[in-house]
Amino acid sequence: MATLESSAVPLHAHHDDLSFIRKYIFATDHKIIGLQFLFATLIFLLIGGVMALMIRWQLGFPGEAMPGVGVINPKFYNALVTMHGTFMIFFAIMPLLVGTFGNFLIPLKIGAPDMAFPRLNMMSFWLFVVSGIVMTASLFVEGGAAGAGWTVYAPLSAVPQYTGVSLGQQLWIISIVFFGGSSLLGSVNYITTVINMRAPGMTLFRMPLSIWGLFVTAIIALLAVPILAAAIIMLLFDQTIGTTFFLPAGGGQPLLWQHLFWFFGHPEVYILILPAMGIVSDIIANGSRKPVFGYHSMVLAIIAIAFLGWIVWGHHMFQSGMNPLLGTSFMISTMAIAIPSAIKVFNWLGTMWRGNLWFHTPMLWAVGFVSLFTVGGLSGIFMASNSVDVFIHDTYFIVAHIHYVLFGGSLFAIFAALYFWFPKMFGRCMNENWGRIHFALTFTFYNLTFFPMHLLGMGGHMRRIYDPTAYEFLQPLQPMNKFITVSAFLLFMAQIPFVINFFWSLFAGEKAELNRWRDNGLEWTVPSPAPHGNFTVTPTVYRGPYEFSSPEVEEDFLPQDVPPDGGRERAPETVGR
Repeated sequence: MATLESSAVPLHAHHDDLSFIRKYIFATDHKIIGLQFLFATLIFLLIGGVMALMIRWQLGFPGEAMPGVGVINPKFYNALVTMHGTFMIFFAIMPLLVGTFGNFLIPLKIGAPDMAFPRLNMMSFWLFVVSGIVMTASLFVEGGAAGAGWTVYAPLSAVPQYTGVSLGQQLWIISIVFFGGSSLLGSVNYITTVINMRAPGMTLFRMPLSIWGLFVTAIIALLAVPILAAAIIMLLFDQTIGTTFFLPAGGGQPLLWQHLFWFFGHPEVYILILPAMGIVSDIIANGSRKPVFGYHSMVLAIIAIAFLGWIVWGHHMFQSGMNPLLGTSFMISTMAIAIPSAIKVFNWLGTMWRGNLWFHTPMLWAVGFVSLFTVGGLSGIFMASNSVDVFIHDTYFIVAHIHYVLFGGSLFAIFAALYFWFPKMFGRCMNENWGRIHFALTFTFYNLTFFPMHLLGMGGHMRRIYDPTAYEFLQPLQPMNKFITVSAFLLFMAQIPFVINFFWSLFAGEKAELNRWRDNGLEWTVPSPAPHGNFTVTPTVYRGPYEFSSPEVEEDFLPQDVPPDGGRERAPETVGR
């Protein structure tokens, strides 16, 4: 556990004189901004989830009226598919992991009073809000929302009259431009904070893995988002001022869009998963009452995944007619990315091995993340082979894979983090029994929903089709479609315990003790919720989060009182981080 240098200069201690609007609306405190991201993205997560249910209703019961909605027509179905992917990726998973936990955790875990640029941080959140408002508004404009898929492939998206959603597609583009601005501001802030504002003694290789995940993610986003911004601005020009960047009739190249999009899109996958990996690493170490097994190899694996993520984008384009030699290079590099991913899985298992396991609710979600990410990673190896990908490309096998990685992966990590840091955020604890019920129901219905999609894909069931019963060879698979739809509705209902638990605990939950989970992170040395400025004195770090005198010493995780001398006279083996 961190010790505090008593001679340090007191940090910001007065913040109560600010008005409500200045303190909670146009906030510059990183913790409040993190909570703003949390509540905003939970709304977008709900919108994306409702869209998923509408998609599943159409696939399970094509032609039947959905209660409260009516019969879903093909044009509306295409808009649902497009907007579901957009909301879940850009407005739910990414801002929950990076916006919420990046903002909330980075200063607290590295011993900083706030972000490097607090006003830039505020601008990042409000750009995100503007982006979300524009995207939501596109659902209600004349002609309907964007309908070219969340990947907005050209030339379909470049010639709006093909889809009849010109204004909706253009609002989609404008929204993503605002989102990109928000992401860039946040990335600059995170990188600067981690590099320049670590507490004394907090070297890079003493940082928790959750901070490593967020730090590397910020670097990826800073490099990847401008590529998407350039591509969608070119797409907007094709739609509005007559350019032909992606239109063959004018000498453009539709494949140029695929290259630009996936050069951003595959690093985006790791923007969505690396913070989750770091968060899960810290929670598994806490629940195992042991330091993370192979800390340095875990850091190197995070860096390796980020680097390899830049050179594998072409595996999304095996069907585009690329040179077989080029396809082979993408295949080999894609298979290579399984190595650092496997290192992380084995190190998580090594952390739990012979540990004094404490299956609190966050630990359950973290272990669930490992199991589901493993399934998703293994299915990804199939797609790495260009010969296999020819068969399963654009089938429901791909849908199953991406949901195992990004829903079973990222969202399970998000729930783990919410249960773990809820006491630090709000000063109250969520109910453990309801948390376990939420996990059990979600884990069960999640697998019942998405695992059968592998079988659908191997049966040739295509993505983004409106009516599976219109294809004779898919008709025998329709009972499985109905089963998946029922499971999806039950999965949605399984989130009710979380909603009740979350909002009930906000006002009536058990008061949080100083160190709810007996963790050794710096954030647990300050009151819950943490005050403005975080630390009354600058913490001095004497040992990293996983540097213990013995690999299996339970006492190293127990809360320790900080003596007036800042811990300098304490026996070295009892001084944690």
